[in-house]
Amino acid sequence: MSDPISLEDIEGISPSTAAALREIGITTIEALAVTPPREIMEKTKIGFNTLLKIQEAARKLVAADFRTAREFYEKRMAMRRCTTGSSNLDKLLGGGIETQALTEFIGQYGSGKTQLCLTLSVTAQLPHGKGGLEGNVAFIDTEGTFIPERAYQIAFKIGLDPTENAKNILVARAYNCSHQCLLIDRLFSLVPEKSIKLVVVDSMISHFRGEYVGREMLAERQQKLNEYLHKLVRLAEAYNIAVVATNQVQANPAQYWAGNPDRPAGGHIMAHACTHRIMLHKSKKNTRKAVVIDSPYLPESEAKFAITEKGVVDAEEDQQSPNPQFSLEGVRID
Repeated sequence: MSDPISLEDIEGISPSTAAALREIGITTIEALAVTPPREIMEKTKIGFNTLLKIQEAARKLVAADFRTAREFYEKRMAMRRCTTGSSNLDKLLGGGIETQALTEFIGQYGSGKTQLCLTLSVTAQLPHGKGGLEGNVAFIDTEGTFIPERAYQIAFKIGLDPTENAKNILVARAYNCSHQCLLIDRLFSLVPEKSIKLVVVDSMISHFRGEYVGREMLAERQQKLNEYLHKLVRLAEAYNIAVVATNQVQANPAQYWAGNPDRPAGGHIMAHACTHRIMLHKSKKNTRKAVVIDSPYLPESEAKFAITEKGVVDAEEDQQSPNPQFSLEGVRID
């Protein structure tokens, strides 16, 4: 296997230019090829003409030009899937959460969004043969809902070493919009550096809704949201990783008497940026329903799953497993 191409191998990139690119999180030719030049110029002192030349050279190396459908198909063959823990939900998703894509889970509080993200943070570390991605996890928590005890519990209940599993989940608490954006920018260097195979943002919209208040700030909010959603899409494609983002719902008063009043927050920006959109609904006891509301190829269908001590499982296990109590009884933590 040949050694990966470094930034210095690209024609026109000097050691100082390569250092400037790495300092802003562009560490691979894939990241250089897909990052908008305006963004690089704002963060470095690289001249516009120089930047155009090195980006053109980078795109040639990663074939970022017109390609045949066959070539795109072959690229898709490198795509991996991560199990959610529920075969029903995996089937709905075409086999699990896929890499090279941004998957959005939408729902009310208590609909299972965070529990699903926590389960994926554990299962992503499994071998490919067991439905995992054989990699580490980066988890951006914007609402303070990442509970480490729960990650330990899920790992222990499915037969993994909870201490070793927890070491491979990198968690960052985002306290405001700017901090969240900074953490997403950091992912472009963190993902290759730490062998990240799954990125979770729980939730994507929370700080944007809280800080950009009123119609006069809506355009600015949507522009910033759009920018960082597309960064996550580029991240997924450049590094062949899975990216999961959760989204909240907002009420549509016109629908109160004519159907489901809940609609995804974020408007058309969220709708257009995400590859797959899955709506989660509460059901009886600890069961939940997942519905595909938009996808390039997944049919509009639904599946039931349950949330237990093992995380996300098939709904059939609902009767045997109680709701999770976040107990670490029996779990050894070194």
